[in-house]
Amino acid sequence: MEGKDSNADQAWKELESLRPPADPPEWANRQPTEEDRREHQKKQAEFACRASDLARDFYTRFPNHEMSSGAMSLEQTFMGPFKADVLDYRAARIEQQALKRKAEGESAVLAEMEKGAREMLKEFPEHFVPNQLLLKIARRLDPEKGRRLAEEVRDTKGLSDFVKQEATELLKKLDAVGKPFALKFTAVDGREVDLAKLKGKVVLVDFWATWCVPCVAELPALKATYAKLAPQGFEIVGISFDQKQETLTNFLVKEKMAWPQFFDGKGWRNQFGREFGIGSIPTMWLVDKRGVLRDLNARGALQEKVQKLMAESP
Repeated sequence: MEGKDSNADQAWKELESLRPPADPPEWANRQPTEEDRREHQKKQAEFACRASDLARDFYTRFPNHEMSSGAMSLEQTFMGPFKADVLDYRAARIEQQALKRKAEGESAVLAEMEKGAREMLKEFPEHFVPNQLLLKIARRLDPEKGRRLAEEVRDTKGLSDFVKQEATELLKKLDAVGKPFALKFTAVDGREVDLAKLKGKVVLVDFWATWCVPCVAELPALKATYAKLAPQGFEIVGISFDQKQETLTNFLVKEKMAWPQFFDGKGWRNQFGREFGIGSIPTMWLVDKRGVLRDLNARGALQEKVQKLMAESP
C-alpha cells in the first residue's frame, strides 16, 4: 500500500508541476506573425492533449487518492480552450484501439469504438466530438442499428445544432435504404444514365473526385471488381465532385475508367451531392437488381457485397 501511495504522490507532484508553453520571449519586442501564433497554438494544443491525458490517468489509477478530485480539476484547466483538440485526440485513439480488433471483423471494431465513445460521453455528454464519433459508427452499422444511434445523437439535449443536423441528414439517408433509388443524368461523355433502366443489374453509385486521395486509393479495388463482375451484371455510376471537366476527362482516360460519370463543375455543391446529403467522399452506395438502395457503405468488402446482391433473385 505504501508503494502505491508513494507512486501516487510522485505522479501528483509531476502532474502539478506541468505548465503550458509560455509565449516566446521575443514576442515582447516584436509583434508575432499569424504563422507564429498558429505554431504556438499548435504547441499549446499538444500540451493540452498530453497533460489532460496524464490528469485523467491519475484519477483513473488512483481514485481514492486525496488529490483525485484535484486531478479532475486540472484536466479541465489543461484543456481550457483546447477541449475540442483534446477530445479529437482521444477519439482518434479510440479508433486506433478499435482497429486492433480488425481480425475479429467489422462488428468487433465498431463495438470497441462505441465502448470508447460511451466512456467519453459520460464526461462530455453534450460535446460534439464524442457525439460525432457515435455518428461515424452509425454510418458503418446496418441501417436499423445506425438509425438508433443517429436518433440518440439527434435527441441529445444541449448538443450543438450542427451535430444534430448531421444526425438528421444521416437519418434521412438511412430511411432511404430499402426504398427505390432514382438517379438520372447525362454523363460527361454524352451517355444517358437512368437507374430505372438498369434494373436487373447491381449498381454501385460512387461519389468521388480526382483530387480526393482516399477516392483514388479505392480505384484498384473498383477496377478489379468491375472487370470481374461487369460481364455478370454489375455496373458503376460515378458522381464526380470535380470542378474542372478537363481534369476529370483526362483522369478517366489515364486510369481507363469505363463507367459513366456525372459532372456539373460545382464541387461540393454539385446537384446529387446536395440532393443526397453527401458530406464526405469517397461514399459508395449499392443499388440492387430491383432498383432498391441497399447499402450506404460499400467500401472495404465491395466485391463480396456485390456478389451477395447479384445472387439474389430480381
